[in-house]
Amino acid sequence: MESKNYTEAEGRSVTGALNFDPAPDAQTLYKAMKGLGTDEQAIIDVLTKRSNMQRQQIAKSFKGQFGKDLIESLKSELSGNFERLIVALMYSPFKYDAKELYDAMKGVGTSEGVIIEILASRTKAQIKEIIKAYKEEYGSDLEEDIKSETSGYFEQILVCLLQGERDNATLYVDTTLALQDAETLYAAGEKIQGTDEMQFITILCTRSATHLLKVFEEYQKLAGKSIEDSIKSETRGSLEDAMLAIVKCTRNVHCYFAERLYHALKGAGTHDGTLIRVIVSRSEVDLNLIKAEFKRIAGKSLSSMILVSKI
Repeated sequence: MESKNYTEAEGRSVTGALNFDPAPDAQTLYKAMKGLGTDEQAIIDVLTKRSNMQRQQIAKSFKGQFGKDLIESLKSELSGNFERLIVALMYSPFKYDAKELYDAMKGVGTSEGVIIEILASRTKAQIKEIIKAYKEEYGSDLEEDIKSETSGYFEQILVCLLQGERDNATLYVDTTLALQDAETLYAAGEKIQGTDEMQFITILCTRSATHLLKVFEEYQKLAGKSIEDSIKSETRGSLEDAMLAIVKCTRNVHCYFAERLYHALKGAGTHDGTLIRVIVSRSEVDLNLIKAEFKRIAGKSLSSMILVSKI
């Protein structure tokens, strides 16, 4: 979804081990969980210093050497948020996103924020893989599950995002179409009594990020206010949250995640699920860039705020 004007290496905070051999790592983990008590530090030292692909190889080696499923072994030995974090590290990226979506819908109530975060921030190619992983893991259709758990325009925007019809970002922008889209959005909201939500949903969910940036620019000229301000005044609830997430991810996806982390750490109680999900899912994508944005927003580093929140 975001335009990549940085190298992948710059964004990653986890790059994995050089000269990697999964067998000794699998043995270390087995020893850490054998007998009474668990050597949690040994588990941390192995799993947080390996890339996701390397962790998958460790799990395979663990099964081959000891005949046990590594994730199930970790679950039986660990508990609480530490278990949640370590188990999250063991899922491949698309399976992890699928799991988070499943958990967001299958608990008591639906965690709309989780669904919005994942669907608004992933590329069309990633969404296709998430749909596939969801079907493989849970035997049900992601779109059907979302439809059964949500309703109204919020359901429509999520289903629209799931179609993966969003154009890929390109340098070329059709300025005539961008102006036309801006006029359509203006006519659908600020210009009329009430709001034509479907016009907003269609444009936000199908246009490329580079195209939308031009639309937002033209919209500001037409309406005399930002697209964000119009969304806030024209919509509410989960639909508003979803539209704002798409706009934020379009403008700066690193800033979007930095804000998610900041709000998870700020105020009464810490939203550990958001912390774990964002840090794990972005660690091999752009976590370093998110950390830089976080420092700009919060005035302090992400790690220092996490430490303070856990005291």
